[in-house]
Amino acid sequence: MKFICNKSELCEAISNVSKAVSSKSTIPALEGIKVKVSPGEIELTGYNLEMGIRTSIKSTTEDSGEFVVNARLFNEFTKRMSGEEIYFEINDSLVINISCSSTECSFSAMSAEEYPDLPVVNSDKSFKVKNSVLKSMINQTSYATSMNENKPILTGELFDINDEKFNMVAIDGFRLAIRCETIDNQGSYQFVVPKKALNDLSMLIKDDKDCIIYTNDRHIIFETGNVFIIARLLEGTFHNYKLSIPPEHKTEVIISKREFLTGLERCSLIIDEKNKSPIHCEVGNSTVKINCKTGIGKINDSIKADITGESVTIGFNNRLMADAIKAADGDKVRLRFNGAKKVIEILPLEGDSFIFLVMPINLKNA
Repeated sequence: MKFICNKSELCEAISNVSKAVSSKSTIPALEGIKVKVSPGEIELTGYNLEMGIRTSIKSTTEDSGEFVVNARLFNEFTKRMSGEEIYFEINDSLVINISCSSTECSFSAMSAEEYPDLPVVNSDKSFKVKNSVLKSMINQTSYATSMNENKPILTGELFDINDEKFNMVAIDGFRLAIRCETIDNQGSYQFVVPKKALNDLSMLIKDDKDCIIYTNDRHIIFETGNVFIIARLLEGTFHNYKLSIPPEHKTEVIISKREFLTGLERCSLIIDEKNKSPIHCEVGNSTVKINCKTGIGKINDSIKADITGESVTIGFNNRLMADAIKAADGDKVRLRFNGAKKVIEILPLEGDSFIFLVMPINLKNA
């Protein structure tokens, strides 16, 4: 079996599917990449039983066949070859010979017989989202997923589809992120997608074509261009996030995102694992004052803002607030307060394309 590939295209394909290759498995084949050769192209697959990624590139070949190759060796040998085209020859003993310009090398492959097939998803639940929109939705919410494996359902993100409204939701118990979009869809359904699959998808998106999403009760498929990602859905009951959204507010602040974030970053200079302290925030008289004091030092900052409603003094975790502000679009954001002990709401200057919530921290002597 022989084939010729463009080096840069092959390196990119290997990098893409390697995200789903198992680092350690009871099935040795899953620690490798499956290569399927057919006339005019080769198809590469990485699969760890929880997530699979498949892609294909053009190839000069008239042969057909498949084999499994060690992912690390395949990647390292390929990217270190000299020249633009790589020549592959696989003999009956599954020894791969690679040549490129003046460089030659060889290593052993494995039979593809033990490599499991990717799950088949036949479902009427499907919809399209622009790649740029999907990437934005993931990047603006993934920061709020939980790291606590004791609640696996919260380590993923909820896809809440209600006819033409699509909400992507992440929550970890201290903060909540919602990203809202309109899609062409009929029907209502919910499912929870692992964070890793979404982050890998975000990194693989490089254009603004449509991403077609298919789902059933167990798996989800993202298909964009020549990249195919399948992931096992998380099981369990996701938090009813709509109950967490405040129905009203007593104070609204319109503030420069850059100035507010810069103030929070200054506070981070005096906060570490040994020196923890909440941010003391005072809102009123057209000014947002943020103060912080630890064993390292203290910060006092004042930021001009447009404020309507009651004055409020509230405490919050610096990192949690900074993560939400970084994820927000636009030069300015809206902050909404409903007293010192209720969640802080972060919204865009106009509309509700995203809603971020941060839990407050009780302040001493407040």
